Amino acid sequence: MRFWLILILVFFALRYVLPIVLRLVLSSFVRKQMRNGGFVVPPQSQPGPPTTPGQVRVEYTPPVAAENEKPQGFKGGEYVDFEEVK
Repeated sequence: MRFWLILILVFFALRYVLPIVLRLVLSSFVRKQMRNGGFVVPPQSQPGPPTTPGQVRVEYTPPVAAENEKPQGFKGGEYVDFEEVK
């Protein structure tokens, strides 16, 4: 009987008391972080000069592979027969 009573008390504590306590603790933590400036959004990168309408500005171009790095005589690979399974 004592076990069931303790189990019921623990259940009610977890179900009703714990959310209230967590809400109070988290709200105080968030207030403290906002006061200290803990949640700071980093500034966005500064764009270059504004482009006129119709112009395109490229930020990054990938490097081009040299011709000698490509395999000689490579025609695509081995053909694998495909069969659709339904």
